[in-house]
Amino acid sequence: MKDIALVGCGRISGRHIDAISKTSGCRIALVCDVDEAKAAATADKVGCPYVTDYNDITGVDVVSVLTPSGWHPKHASELAENTDVPYILCEKPVSLTLREAYEMFNRVDAAGKTILPVYQNRFNPLVRFTKDLIDSGKLGKIHQFICNVLWNRNDDYFKIGWHGTRELDGGVLYTQASHYVDMVHYFFGEVVEHKGIGGSLRDLEVYDSISATMSFPHGTVGTINATVSVFRENYLTEFTLIAEKGTIRLSGTNLNRIDSWDVEGLEKPDIDFAIDHVYGKGHDTVYEYISQERWEMFPARSDVLSGIRLMEMLSY
Repeated sequence: MKDIALVGCGRISGRHIDAISKTSGCRIALVCDVDEAKAAATADKVGCPYVTDYNDITGVDVVSVLTPSGWHPKHASELAENTDVPYILCEKPVSLTLREAYEMFNRVDAAGKTILPVYQNRFNPLVRFTKDLIDSGKLGKIHQFICNVLWNRNDDYFKIGWHGTRELDGGVLYTQASHYVDMVHYFFGEVVEHKGIGGSLRDLEVYDSISATMSFPHGTVGTINATVSVFRENYLTEFTLIAEKGTIRLSGTNLNRIDSWDVEGLEKPDIDFAIDHVYGKGHDTVYEYISQERWEMFPARSDVLSGIRLMEMLSY
């Protein structure tokens, strides 16, 4: 049984609680938040103790860092240095800047601990299927991709203290589209060249809309368009892949649907991937891998750093 501590009892903690509850071999042993009312309410819901200082955490196998994005490097590093927890699971993004990311990895390494980055969309069945298809060579050369993350976050969302701030949010590529930045690294490797334009159209400290073009080592080129300023509600998430021997278009919440399939010699796969909430099912897989001690299934450090490099250069 893996005992898990949650640090941060905000919005995303509910998804982690749900995923852990569905995972045989994992349980929540402790929760932590500087807001004692939040910590107490979450602890009561889960049925476990709480603390308000993460330095008091002890005796668990994994701690999940679910705090505002800009605090991830500090919190992960101090948990590694000041507690006996061997594995630190860190929600996306692990950092807003490359400098802080390198510092965090170095501090965690020096403490003899391990960072487990959460980019759960990698575990989406259609994303994994597409990755395997690309790697198999059955598509031939990958010419181009188009990735659109066209969402809505209303004004009330940005009234939450850290949302929309330069210090802790980072903007649309970090807080909303970072999974898709990670996905293109997962598919194609490190970015070779990139150009992008961002707009702070709602007078936030960060970009709410970004359009970026990039190239990869084998000549693949593509675009990521991301916004949180769609009228009224989320409009579209899509990924189109144009290759020598096929064209594929995925769409739906977290890319859970095949809209178009034309691949030489291959029938459209029959993959059932119904989603009942906005975050998808990838967190379930994250905790399954923790339960099974399959640490190698988490994103490679080089991918994480390359993704942060791209987000930072396009967002600041």
